[in-house]
Amino acid sequence: MTAYAIARLQDVTMGPEIVEYLESIDATLAPYCGHYLIHGGATEVLEGNWQGDTIMLGFPSLEQARAWYHSEAYRRILPLRTANAVSDVILVEGVPQGHRGIDILD
Repeated sequence: MTAYAIARLQDVTMGPEIVEYLESIDATLAPYCGHYLIHGGATEVLEGNWQGDTIMLGFPSLEQARAWYHSEAYRRILPLRTANAVSDVILVEGVPQGHRGIDILD
C-alpha cells in the first residue's frame, strides 16, 4: 500500500549545507521509488497554526519509505538538514483507492 513521508520544515537556514542536501536527496529516493508530491508550495491554513514548508514524498509501501529513511545514503545527508532547520517528520501509510471515512469503523 502506498506510503508517504511528510515533513514540516521551519526556520530553514539557506546555505551550502541545505544546498548540498537538496542536490543529494533525489539519488537517495530513487532506489526506493520515492518521489515528490509536495515540495514547499503555497499553503492556505484553514484551521490551527500551521507554519513552515510542507514536503511530502510518495513511496510504493511503508516498508520502502522506512528503508529509504534508514538507508545509509539518506542517513549520510540527514545532518545537513537537521543542523539547518527545525523539522517534524512522519511516515504514514495511505489508504486503498475508494476508501471512505466510514471504513475506519470496520
